[in-house]
Amino acid sequence: MNWSNINWSIVGEATIDTLLMTGWSLLFTVIIGLPLGVYLFLTSERQLLENKPVYQTLSFIVNVLRSVPFLILLIVLIPFTRWIMGSALGVPGSIPPLVVGAAPFFARLVENVLRELDPGISEASKAMGATPRQTVLWALLPESLTGIISAVVVTAIALVSYSAMSGVIGGGGLGDIAIRFGYQRYQTDMMVVTVIILIVLVQLIQMIGDFLVKKLMRK
Repeated sequence: MNWSNINWSIVGEATIDTLLMTGWSLLFTVIIGLPLGVYLFLTSERQLLENKPVYQTLSFIVNVLRSVPFLILLIVLIPFTRWIMGSALGVPGSIPPLVVGAAPFFARLVENVLRELDPGISEASKAMGATPRQTVLWALLPESLTGIISAVVVTAIALVSYSAMSGVIGGGGLGDIAIRFGYQRYQTDMMVVTVIILIVLVQLIQMIGDFLVKKLMRK
């Protein structure tokens, strides 16, 4: 591998683009996916807001969005992305499909985390006269914090891989570099570098997540 053949300026810019895509997408994914996951849990059977039709409808929508391959989702959402962001290219053009692809995934993770909690938590809160909102804010979410952080880490790692795929439609980032230089121009060196950087990013995200979970568990 010849390091002198690598355009580090382009690689650096692509790495920043990948971080921006992942960061902004993760933020909006949590903003949308966390309430959705909580509501899925609350409307499920034998929970505080049990509502079978609502739960089945939301669950169906989540399952549909999760079942669509991300590459197809990228292409299908091009008109919507162009309408929302003004462009379907670059970092702005990648964020909407990343959020649409990751939010249902995160919501389901949050629902599963809440299901693993002791049912007595909700029952005790209800017995003390707490409203569903108070139960969620002061009992369920604090008790499930470590699980939710783990879910955020898993989602962030998924977003890194999704962001790489967005390079197929000119989404920018490391995926775009891998396709334009590594695949189309047969520059294997650039391809290897992008893969190494993606691996490092994933490892860093996992390490930060593990550190936060351990710190909270000690408290």
